[in-house]
Amino acid sequence: MWWQLPLCAFIAVVPAAVAVTVIYRTGKRPPRVVELWTPSWRKISPFWLLGYRGLVFLVMSWLLIQTVLIDGAFAFFFYTQWTFTLVIIYFMIGTVISAHGCWIYSRTPITESEEANGFLKGDLVNINALNLTLRADKDREDTRLPNRREGQLHEKRAGFWGYVMQIIYQISAGAVILTDVVFWGLLLPFMSDENLRLDLVMICMHSLNAVFLLIDTAFNRLPFPWFGMAYFVIWSCIYLTFQWVLHACGLTWWPYPFMELSTPWAPLWYLAIALVHIPCFGVYYLIAKGKDSFFSKLLPNSYIKSY
Repeated sequence: MWWQLPLCAFIAVVPAAVAVTVIYRTGKRPPRVVELWTPSWRKISPFWLLGYRGLVFLVMSWLLIQTVLIDGAFAFFFYTQWTFTLVIIYFMIGTVISAHGCWIYSRTPITESEEANGFLKGDLVNINALNLTLRADKDREDTRLPNRREGQLHEKRAGFWGYVMQIIYQISAGAVILTDVVFWGLLLPFMSDENLRLDLVMICMHSLNAVFLLIDTAFNRLPFPWFGMAYFVIWSCIYLTFQWVLHACGLTWWPYPFMELSTPWAPLWYLAIALVHIPCFGVYYLIAKGKDSFFSKLLPNSYIKSY
């Protein structure tokens, strides 16, 4: 039916346009430098967060390699592999930033010329004040830093890579929930076919993606604003555009049955998938905000609230 394509396109374009508008109006607000690599718990060393991110990066990379070895480039026809790769990129950037932060944290005061050679040139300034703040967070309960240093810490914002890390974190949060909910709740029970082989690698890819990210959320200090959903919506629209371009070039096979445009139910499926983005991101948003709200009240001397 000729009318299904423009209607489905309209269902996709409207959320994308809203998302772009939200991003434009909220503007760039990268996280503070200290939030990129320090845990939200004062007693936990940033080296633990570094080790966790590095380990997850290696494990997820190995799983993705196994999938590519089995399916080849065909694996990247699926939203799952797109999202899985994005989470890997998040942990890769997080590992590098954590490593740099821990290196700075473990050093004695360094000179400006040494700092200029760092990965986050332009991101980290006033390192001595940052070191004092981090060490004070670990060792003291009631002692406050001088107002000038505290103000510098709160005003210090991450540069390009810190901003990218936060955006990928927000996209991944909604995407991993969407991926796992659709797979376990829709595809596996109702739409299984000969192309869907449930094996250990597939089980891991549709579970560990969310588990690893949730554990990172439990310990990191990255802010999780509501408008991060806009990036999540754009991510899904990019994947949809990729699929439509492939089919415009002659591909006839759809990776997910509900993306098929020739069925009379196509607009309803597209609308349902568009709407399900809201609870998927909303669940993760509630988890992130609930963590801050609960632990900051229950353990105010041990937990550092994100902003």
